[in-house]
Amino acid sequence: MLCTIYKSAKKEGAYLYVAKREDFSAVPDELMRMFGKPVLVMTLNVATRELALVDVDKVKESITEKGFFLQLPPPPKNLLDEYKARKQQQQ
Repeated sequence: MLCTIYKSAKKEGAYLYVAKREDFSAVPDELMRMFGKPVLVMTLNVATRELALVDVDKVKESITEKGFFLQLPPPPKNLLDEYKARKQQQQ
């Protein structure tokens, strides 16, 4: 399954996967407004590749069912909570 990947001009780390290059017809208008102008990253065959940050099966399923897949960046680490947890373990 070929898909084209775009990165967001507004939100760092957000990527939009679509079935066909330049075809955003399946993507809701509100999502496109929040995503900003799509910047082309690449076209690839997800049927034969693994992806670093997302489950390739979820990508394929979403593109098949909805016509797109939205990849958001992982939430930032809460360093204070991590510090507190380490301190608590040391006691």
